[in-house]
Amino acid sequence: MSPTAAARRPSLLIVGCGDVGLRVLRLLRGRWRVYALTSTPARRAVLRAAGAVPLVGDLDDAATLGRLGALADAVLHLAPPPPTGDTDPRTARLLRALARAGRVRRLVYASTTGVYGDCGGARFDETRPVRPATDRARRRVDAEARVRWFGRASGAVVSVLRIPGIYALDRDGGDPRERVRRGVPVLVDADDVYTNHIHADDLARACVAALCRGAPQRVYHVSDDSQRRMGEHFDAVADLAGLPRPPRITRDEARARLSPMQLSFLGESRRLVNVRLKRELRVRLRYPTVDDALRPRASA
Repeated sequence: MSPTAAARRPSLLIVGCGDVGLRVLRLLRGRWRVYALTSTPARRAVLRAAGAVPLVGDLDDAATLGRLGALADAVLHLAPPPPTGDTDPRTARLLRALARAGRVRRLVYASTTGVYGDCGGARFDETRPVRPATDRARRRVDAEARVRWFGRASGAVVSVLRIPGIYALDRDGGDPRERVRRGVPVLVDADDVYTNHIHADDLARACVAALCRGAPQRVYHVSDDSQRRMGEHFDAVADLAGLPRPPRITRDEARARLSPMQLSFLGESRRLVNVRLKRELRVRLRYPTVDDALRPRASA
């Protein structure tokens, strides 16, 4: 690439460049100049090898974020909030740093569908009001409000991606077969909840689409097409992987056997409409259901 062409490349800052961020880097390599913020100096070599310019900074330390605002035209914010509290001071510090230079014209924030709380299995689109039931979800609602305010104040185009459970066979901790192999139980039909998922590669493609086509102040469900209860989902994983189906237990038994974190996911049921993802962002899912991700391996 000539120096002139390189200079014309759009620039992006990825904040929180873990598994999904690395997948985004693979999609953008050679087409964008990408900076990646990490709080772990040892990750610089990994980020550099993936095609990013690594930057060391910590969202818990505002003094390390001073130069971020002048680096890039667009920001992809993938970093999680802190593990405690009901607000997200990490996002607050990031936005203050970005506002100093006034360069950022587009920001995409990766949130969670947990902001809706329990919806009793209802099927709905992005117009449904948020109703967070946990501090974890309240932190995300706070972050969403902060990034949208940043967009209104700065004139930047801000898009919010609400994301359910992320999986991929090559994602550390995200291979659904591992849960089945461990024999983690699911609820009996009478107590079961609807669950939503997205393949990590489809999520990365949605992030890129939002950076290019996301509308101002717009929320998008980044979810696949499945409309299954959790038990059905993991039964399908087991069948396609040639594994025993997970045991079924009642909700009362789950309270005695599962961790509070596991229980929190069993207490919320919803079905997401993903029309905006397809029509507005023009994302064509490569993995509409988990079956599409598992079938090639199951038949190999």
